[in-house]
Amino acid sequence: MSRGKENISADADAYVSESELKRYKRQIKIFGEEGQKRLKKAKVTIAGAGGLGSVSAAYLTVAGVGRILVVDNDVVELSNLNRQILHWEKDIGRRKTDSFEEKLSEMNPEVEVTVLCEKIVEDNVADIVCDSDLIVDAMDNFKTRYLLNRVALEKNLPFFHGGVYGFEGQMTTIIPGKTACLRCIFPEAPAPETFPIIGATCGVVGGIQATEVVKYIVGVGELLTNRLLVWDGLDARIEEFAVERNPACEDCGDLG
Repeated sequence: MSRGKENISADADAYVSESELKRYKRQIKIFGEEGQKRLKKAKVTIAGAGGLGSVSAAYLTVAGVGRILVVDNDVVELSNLNRQILHWEKDIGRRKTDSFEEKLSEMNPEVEVTVLCEKIVEDNVADIVCDSDLIVDAMDNFKTRYLLNRVALEKNLPFFHGGVYGFEGQMTTIIPGKTACLRCIFPEAPAPETFPIIGATCGVVGGIQATEVVKYIVGVGELLTNRLLVWDGLDARIEEFAVERNPACEDCGDLG
């Protein structure tokens, strides 16, 4: 399944400035000025300002996604610094969202970066994503992932899932009503734990998530839909598993 440009179209009067043409010159060679206009028009919500969020947010910012909302309610701790590359030692004790806003704004002042220091819960999740074009799942727990999955289905928002554990990672792209949703793939949440992680795994998975988002917005390539990509860093292998919608899924079964 490919193409997202029918959902995020470039306005006829959308404008890419001379400085933007220079900044994005290398990628405009791939998808043209129209693709850059689509990126500029898009609004992406990134749920999580940790390891995955650091990587996906950084690459989407430098790619020129017009508006990025980052949601997290944690503060920076020393133990975060082996993988959460947008947080530095000087940020320990700061809200993660403040740290993200500072770094991302310096990376690319052309992008409108907003942050929300709140825990994502059932009562606020719909309001958080209400004007978004898509959601990036950079969370570290399935309770919140399931909330995001359900609201993505309800609002017909593409959902870009990534997960990491040690040297391993997984990714899939979910298009509501057309592909397997997160609950189809993972009907039961794993037991919560403080899991081991090496930072480079976040780099691999977050980079693929950002690539999928860019592809969706500009409408190029084949998306990672109805496929679960699994990265094994210890053996340097990537495997792919076909997944299917579950007609009886409690989250997406009623979408037909």
